[in-house]
Amino acid sequence: MKLVIATTNPHKLDEIRAILDGSGLELVGLDAWPDLPEPPEDGERFEDNAAQKARFVHEATGLPVLADDSGLEVDALGGAPGVRSRRFTPEATAASNNARLLHRLDGVDDRRARFRCALALVSSSGQALAAGACEGRIALAPSGEGGFGYDPLFLPDEAPGRSMAQLSAQEKNRISHRGRALAHLPGMLRELGLSTPGPER
Repeated sequence: MKLVIATTNPHKLDEIRAILDGSGLELVGLDAWPDLPEPPEDGERFEDNAAQKARFVHEATGLPVLADDSGLEVDALGGAPGVRSRRFTPEATAASNNARLLHRLDGVDDRRARFRCALALVSSSGQALAAGACEGRIALAPSGEGGFGYDPLFLPDEAPGRSMAQLSAQEKNRISHRGRALAHLPGMLRELGLSTPGPER
């Protein structure tokens, strides 16, 4: 079955492909539709944005669509950057976002945080939702060359002493918010009657 992944982020697409390797699904990114406008994501919750993106792309392509919205919640910042994680700064780059996060947490002792991921699967049969989270804290300085986004600053509880960017792809995908959310995909496909490979019915 062909499944559209509603993202233009090559890092996210590669990560999803790695997590779903062996699923039998044909995964297609939005680069296959270069003229498609950027899907809207102006909701106040990750779930709202994921569903909004999935519905928009499904209406444009007619194919089953999986969309995720994910981000970082920092307790000391009242849950920020949250749904605005990608656009935490006007430049919207990993370097500028990470620098602002460290500046906002300068001198702050409570550095608890979590990555959250919401998934929405939309087809002609309806919509299914799932979520995943990874608990940890924000480091005092970035470390590691892997991952993307806030990974160099995020110290997951399940990998003591290492940032998400210091983990192998396999280690990260096992404990990450996105990996945990995608573990629900088989059930989401069954919920919408899409569990059997082949054209959407």
